Parts: sequence; structure tokens; C-alpha cells
Amino acid sequence: MASSKDKPVNGGGAAVLDEVYQTILERRGGDPESSHTARLFARGRAKIAQKVGEEAVEAVIEAMRGDKDKLADESADLLYHLLVLWADAGLEPAQVYGILEGRKGISGIAEKKSRKPA
Repeated sequence: MASSKDKPVNGGGAAVLDEVYQTILERRGGDPESSHTARLFARGRAKIAQKVGEEAVEAVIEAMRGDKDKLADESADLLYHLLVLWADAGLEPAQVYGILEGRKGISGIAEKKSRKPA
């Protein structure tokens, strides 16, 4: 995988995530031999969730090492796998964006206290 230094900086924000999400949806049901995304869907939600966890750990490791370029690469991998998990679960990114939007201006401590017990 190329370093994030070699990649153009994209200021697209959520639009980039939305585009990736749409590509993921298009590849669902595709040929697992030619598409990593299709292969993930074919292996099931448990495998997708496992990949999210693996990528999260890799991102944490790079953060602790202090390598911002590798952290950026691992973060991109984490976001991709999280988007695949959302697609598998039928969760639209807009749902998550809405929750984040609703939390703007609210202290994290206050937000956690306001949650109903599971």
C-alpha cells in the first residue's frame, strides 16, 4: 500500500465516505475472486466485524508509534471496513452523520450521561 504522503489530500470529507459507501454497495454480490469487498460480504458479518477490529488495532499501534502517515493509511483501512460493516447491517452513513450532528456543542461527558442504559 502506498504511503499517505503519495496520495492527494482530499477535502471532500463526508462526500468521500459517501462515494466509497456507494461503491461498496455496488460490489455487494459481486465476484469474490475479483473484489475484496465482495469477498468480505461473502464471508459474512462476523468476518467483516473482525476486520474492523483488526484495522482499529493497527490504527492504534501506528498512533502509539507516532507515525502519522501510517496512521492515516490504517485509518483509511478502518473507515473502509467500517463502511462495509454498515452496508452489511443496512446502516446508511447519513444515520451516523445525523447522530454526530446532534452531538455538536454537547460535552462528551454530558452526552454519555444522557444515554439510556442498554
